[in-house]
Amino acid sequence: MKYLAALLMLMTTNVYASDLSGVYDCRGEDAHEGEYTGTVTMTLRKEHSKGADASYDFQLEVPDYGIYKGHAAAHGMHAAMHFALPSENGEYGGKTQDFGTGIAEFKKNAKGQLMFRKFYFEPAFKGGNTGVEECVRR
Repeated sequence: MKYLAALLMLMTTNVYASDLSGVYDCRGEDAHEGEYTGTVTMTLRKEHSKGADASYDFQLEVPDYGIYKGHAAAHGMHAAMHFALPSENGEYGGKTQDFGTGIAEFKKNAKGQLMFRKFYFEPAFKGGNTGVEECVRR
């Protein structure tokens, strides 16, 4: 009977398969801007997460470009991420309309560190843009 109670308790509580929260050091290749570095911070939103489905606040800081704020929705080790520069004069993503959506796969690298590779699409930045980032958690 005590095993059944423990099983029921596990089934009714929020158990996260993987918490992807943390600070990540990133290197990217942008189709318009070329190579860049940045820092991603992801913070789990427990109140909007359950099981393998997790919600995150997302922030990407890129020197000389700005701080992109956004959010991520994850299922297991895959996440969709939306990001944007702050609105400026009523323009979403600032005067350059620098905003987009990415898709990432998380895994452990050879050193055992959590990392992700993200492909992103920006529909309005300079007529449309894509890029790839590889990020490693500190």
